[in-house]
Amino acid sequence: MLPLTLANQGESNIIKKIGGNPEVKKHLENLGFVAGGNVTIISALGGNVIVNVKEARVAISREMAQKIMV
Repeated sequence: MLPLTLANQGESNIIKKIGGNPEVKKHLENLGFVAGGNVTIISALGGNVIVNVKEARVAISREMAQKIMV
């Protein structure tokens, strides 16, 4: 298990766990990041990570991406 920030770009990953405080977990869940779901890194520019989750592209901060374990 590793943080999403260390996953390979373009590779589909299955979300194993969401870390962080309850507010962060709820926010990520609302964006579509749920355990068992698929996530693919599209690009990582500067401090942001653009991912494909539930057929939608979402930009999240590097800190948020660190809390998503794949």
